Amino acid sequence: MAQQDMERFERIVLPHLDDAYTLARYLLRDEHDAQDVVQDAVLRALRHFAGYREGDARAWLLTIVRNCCLTWQRQHRVDRIGLSLGNEVDAIPSESAGTDAAAIQRSERALLERAVAALPAEFREVIVLREVQDLSYREISDVVGVPIGTVMSRLARARRRLAVALGAGVKEAG
Repeated sequence: MAQQDMERFERIVLPHLDDAYTLARYLLRDEHDAQDVVQDAVLRALRHFAGYREGDARAWLLTIVRNCCLTWQRQHRVDRIGLSLGNEVDAIPSESAGTDAAAIQRSERALLERAVAALPAEFREVIVLREVQDLSYREISDVVGVPIGTVMSRLARARRRLAVALGAGVKEAG
């Protein structure tokens, strides 16, 4: 790969590594496996960068990460729970906010993590891509490889299941 292509890759793709890791961590539920898969995905992206055609680099990389995660899961047939949402350092209130507030926030975060982890994979991935990664429906459709209507349906069902799991009193629709 030419130096110019390497610099372009670094400029276009590498800024999305955190998003790639977050998606992999949600899909695989293990931080170490996620790191391995993201490393593999970045190597694949680098290897195939000549075929990249100036689109949404983030969605392109997340598609590769998703595919690497699916491959990893097929190869390992493991369903572990080790999920973590967002950046816990930013999420925990400062000591001045009081230890009760921090304990409540940790408890709520753990409940949310368990609820997201309990979602079926197709719901978990769309909820993470939308609510954590802030992708548009079109971008999610591109990453997951399903029509936008399917994305919308999966999101609605995932949100409904989360609301039920979190005790929001929403009835589960068939």
